[in-house]
Amino acid sequence: MIKQIELTVLPHEAFDPESLKRIAAKRFGISTSENIFVVQRRRSIDARSKHPHYKIFADVFINEKPSESFPKVIYRSVETDKKIIIVGFGPGGMFAALRLIELGIKPIILERGKDVQARRRDLKSVQQFGIVNPDSNYCFGEGGAGTYSDGKLYTRSTKRGNVKKILNLFVQHGADEDILIDAHPHIGSNKLPQIVKNIRDTIIENGGEIHFNSRVTDFILQQKKITGVVINEEKEFTGDALILATGHSARDIFYLLHKRNIKLEAKPFAMGVRIEHPQSLIDEIQYHSPVRDEFLPAESYNLTCRVGDHGIFSFCMCPGGIIVPASTAQDELVLNGMSVSRRDSSFANSGLVITVNEKDWHK
Repeated sequence: MIKQIELTVLPHEAFDPESLKRIAAKRFGISTSENIFVVQRRRSIDARSKHPHYKIFADVFINEKPSESFPKVIYRSVETDKKIIIVGFGPGGMFAALRLIELGIKPIILERGKDVQARRRDLKSVQQFGIVNPDSNYCFGEGGAGTYSDGKLYTRSTKRGNVKKILNLFVQHGADEDILIDAHPHIGSNKLPQIVKNIRDTIIENGGEIHFNSRVTDFILQQKKITGVVINEEKEFTGDALILATGHSARDIFYLLHKRNIKLEAKPFAMGVRIEHPQSLIDEIQYHSPVRDEFLPAESYNLTCRVGDHGIFSFCMCPGGIIVPASTAQDELVLNGMSVSRRDSSFANSGLVITVNEKDWHK
């Protein structure tokens, strides 16, 4: 028998299977001696009162064992001559490649930066000495900006496609299963590099290609269609189609598209500053207590308002995190935030940005 249940529990009870079993048995009026398994499906924190607690939606299995917690995608080696070029191996490029393999199409990935292990030396260089490698930094390289910037996995948008499948794929490649149930799932910059490497291995093992240190310097055009790209001003790659997954920081690609008379469509963006706070201050405000319960995570916040035609909002809030230099050129200053999985830094940081629309850049 399977029953659904909504539980309101104390912080320490949310992570204690025996406590959850006892609470569920009492709710259904059955003995704890029966075979009871409580499988959490959704978990969130309610901190509106002076005593924060967890809200848990769960399936309770009575006298039967739970089924597999999440479905796995079975990949098979591509056996077709059809191939698609993907420029960029950040999140967009990675998941485009996985989807192509599902469809039996060979992905050829071209990444201007280095693999996750080799990137570390360039991150140290910019972090400690202010020396920026324009092709390998916090934005460029295997996994893109997301690899070394926290790994938050939630969005305000409700039109992002099959989010659950993406979370399952992360777990399939090594992420903790907690990301499937937490209201604000988070992997952590310390765990993401290995997960990204595992995704790379899946792609290669199933017939995909990944070429690092391969910056696109030109497009190959035939009859006004892009049929391929030139890499590092010398090597050519051609395919049946091209996916540009370069992210917003690859400004040279936008210049190249304009140079080759390829249509670009402007869209609004946001810009602002990054603010750092003591994490204890955020915890005290959100949890209504000067001391955070050990079973409660470092807390975050979300701010939003409107001034005239412009939205102002907090962005990429990193509880228990640090600020990192995300510049992609030597003479610029761009900042980002990141957290490791424990979020145990004594500081929090967040972007505070304002929207910039077409009226603004035409002024």
